[in-house]
Amino acid sequence: MSRVSLLLVEIRELVTLAPGNTVKRGARQSELGIIENGAVAIDDRGVIRWVGPTPQAPIDEARADGARIISCEGRSVIPGFVDPHTHTVFAGDRIDEFEQILAGAEYVELLARGGGIHKTVALTRSCPTESLVSAATSRLARMLAAGTTTVEIKTGYGLDPKEEMRLVDVIGQVRQRTPVEVVGTLLAGHAVPLEWRDRRNEFLDAICAELIPSAAQTGIVEYCDVFCEGGAFSPEESRRILESGLRHGLRSKIHAEQKSHSGGALVAADLRACSADHLEYAEEEDLRALARAGTIAVLLPGAALFTREERRPLTRRMVELGVPIALGTDFNPGSSPIWSMSTIIGLACLLFHLTPAEALVAATVNAACALGRHQRVGSIEPGKQGDLIILGVPSYRYIPYYFGASLVETVMKRGQIVVEEGKALP
Repeated sequence: MSRVSLLLVEIRELVTLAPGNTVKRGARQSELGIIENGAVAIDDRGVIRWVGPTPQAPIDEARADGARIISCEGRSVIPGFVDPHTHTVFAGDRIDEFEQILAGAEYVELLARGGGIHKTVALTRSCPTESLVSAATSRLARMLAAGTTTVEIKTGYGLDPKEEMRLVDVIGQVRQRTPVEVVGTLLAGHAVPLEWRDRRNEFLDAICAELIPSAAQTGIVEYCDVFCEGGAFSPEESRRILESGLRHGLRSKIHAEQKSHSGGALVAADLRACSADHLEYAEEEDLRALARAGTIAVLLPGAALFTREERRPLTRRMVELGVPIALGTDFNPGSSPIWSMSTIIGLACLLFHLTPAEALVAATVNAACALGRHQRVGSIEPGKQGDLIILGVPSYRYIPYYFGASLVETVMKRGQIVVEEGKALP
């Protein structure tokens, strides 16, 4: 019989996100399940045992079990953030290119000079594996301090099969060194490597016949992703890559409609992909198809801001049509060096016209659905993991209002306090 190990009481605003066993769409995109003066009991397995109002909390049982009891008076408690889209494994940075772009340089110019993604690929390929593992682990510590308790990490900066397999191994090693729950994705089609640019079909053959089967066998990655965009991969090529992933047990994700109307959203809908990400240039037809397929729209406002993209996704239409919306950081060195989901919630409200409630749903339970983790994370309910954030404010609504501020005081992962006073514990 499990024992109560932690009891939070007198929570000014307990945002449960219940029920969180399925994705929230349409009117449910803003369904929060708030309990005022709430309480949460977590057992010694790290599983939520009881949720409700403080007057009904199992305080006597908690005391008998020797549980730690924390008063959260005047504070809000929310689920740990789930970040469903990151590129956390890479070497170096692109701060020099950031300054060049601010001065007026175009990304295509940087690519022509061997910059952009090719710079990061070169740095990553030359970086020792242990250094990649260490750097990614340090980045996750920053994410954890900002409240992210579950994160997706993609490969993608190796490009060729051998290097991509090395990055799969890096993700596996990182998973063992962090309390953050890591979900691996094989970004099998990010770009065509420079050394393969005159052998494009051979490269696609190598991805489908060599890389995807090998990566799937490791058990480290669960998803296959592709960048469907002009200059990257066509809809037909993207479909081929994703179908190969499906044959080997990897569910589909796709970077779609980011810089142009590429056709990726319809590929996602046709394959019933778990998510279609970016979607700034998605049109009405695309949204209707995604809604029918149940594909989650993972919106990435950090990338839109950082690349100064003027086009905005049709978020209000997504809600009206029942396209479920999730949010991610798109953390990467080139277009979104942002690791804070609180910042992303603020950007989603300010740039993408989501309400604070819709944005919080998108950053928790819907993001968990985008990673197939909604049965155990993303909401505060009995039977789910004790992944919680104590905010130093009385309401979740202050997250976008105090834009850019760090409001996270305490973070719990599986019932263990891993961040206290805003700092990750060793």
